[in-house]
Amino acid sequence: MKKVFVVLLILLFWATLTDARTVQKKKVPAQKKVSTSKINTEKEEPYKSYIVVESSTGKVLEGENIRAKRPPASVTKLMLAYVVLDKVAKGEINLTDKVTTSKDASKIGGSQVYLKEGEVFTLEEMMKAILVASGNDAAYAVAEHVAGSKDEFVRLMNEKAKSLGMTDSEFHSPHGLPPSAGKEEDISTCNDLVILARELLKYPKLLEWTSIKSEGFRDNKFIMNNHNKLLMKMPNLADGMKTGYYRETGFNVVATAKKGDLRFIVVVMGSPSAKIRDNVAMEKFKRAFSQYKILNVVKKGEIIDRDIILADGKYRKIKGVANVDFVYPVMNDKKGTVKKEIAIPEKISGEIKEGQKLGELVIKFENEQIGKVELFLQADEQVDDLALDRHVQGAGRLVQDDKGRVGGQRAGDGHHLLFAAAERLRGLLHVVQRQLHHVQEHSGLLDDILPRAVQL
Repeated sequence: MKKVFVVLLILLFWATLTDARTVQKKKVPAQKKVSTSKINTEKEEPYKSYIVVESSTGKVLEGENIRAKRPPASVTKLMLAYVVLDKVAKGEINLTDKVTTSKDASKIGGSQVYLKEGEVFTLEEMMKAILVASGNDAAYAVAEHVAGSKDEFVRLMNEKAKSLGMTDSEFHSPHGLPPSAGKEEDISTCNDLVILARELLKYPKLLEWTSIKSEGFRDNKFIMNNHNKLLMKMPNLADGMKTGYYRETGFNVVATAKKGDLRFIVVVMGSPSAKIRDNVAMEKFKRAFSQYKILNVVKKGEIIDRDIILADGKYRKIKGVANVDFVYPVMNDKKGTVKKEIAIPEKISGEIKEGQKLGELVIKFENEQIGKVELFLQADEQVDDLALDRHVQGAGRLVQDDKGRVGGQRAGDGHHLLFAAAERLRGLLHVVQRQLHHVQEHSGLLDDILPRAVQL
């Protein structure tokens, strides 16, 4: 009986254990599947929006949701940098100015360089703290120094954003921290941040600051490490701009990289991690550099080969020159024709001054307009009645150039000298003709001289 009883107990225990295991198997896997599904969904979305742009032209190469409004987080500090650099350029402030830390600035949280109330640093030192270490305390202190208060500085930020055409942006802080209860978030888009980045590239200091990988602060007692890891991941290519993050908006970056004549700007917003954000940006840069080349269409100072008649200048002719370089990115395998259409008047009346705008050069690629270049009067053109000696000097320069070309030739020296003399005579006769065209009685004399000059 004892043996039977023991066997029954063992069987009962085994059955109970089996049932427990069965229940556990039914409940646990269902919970794991739900959790895994959520994680995978997040990983499948590497960004909320992005854009890739060639910097000199602003041509959008690719992008997604480029006008989707999102909080830029600490990327907001690029707008602060623009306000500061603009005022420095205008001479309203100097980078050597002393910035004193206020009580409010010292209490700002998030990324900081741990400023203490009353601490003083130069404006440039503060700007490095803002753009390298993403110091929110430094951003607040600079805002107060430049505009007198944080709120007034924010007003300047929005004013400048509007003037740049950043129509989808609105700023409420100088640093980009998440708003406190009842306050509004800073808002921008990939498209607007590209506009800002292109403007910032006009100021060399911006790249000088944002390309710093690591630098000491407060007599090297605090080491600032750049949050933009693309500087290390893409050496000799990535050279600046700014990252941003807080939990509700995700990981953002405005980055720029240069290789040869090509410079691209990449903006990524709303990535689930810094690693994913950086990988997206690197992939976009890699693709752009591998697929595109730069066409040098117009050179600054290039003379446009078309005469403009001065109606009031005794039949004078002038030419326009391009005021800027014009380049255009095209895909390596793209074949097409660049056309330059001159949009200038045939005749110009009235007073003409040096540096005056004469018209435009309309540039087309595959019959699509890709840009315009303004044309100005050549700097060395004189638009009033030229003196005779000026023309003689001009003819002399022509002869001198010709001598430089034939100086090494011996067999035909005589012919070249004769040619130079003829060119000089032609120059003189051209002047005489323009100076005396209104004198009717001399017309016969000119008709007699000109054929002889041609024979020479």
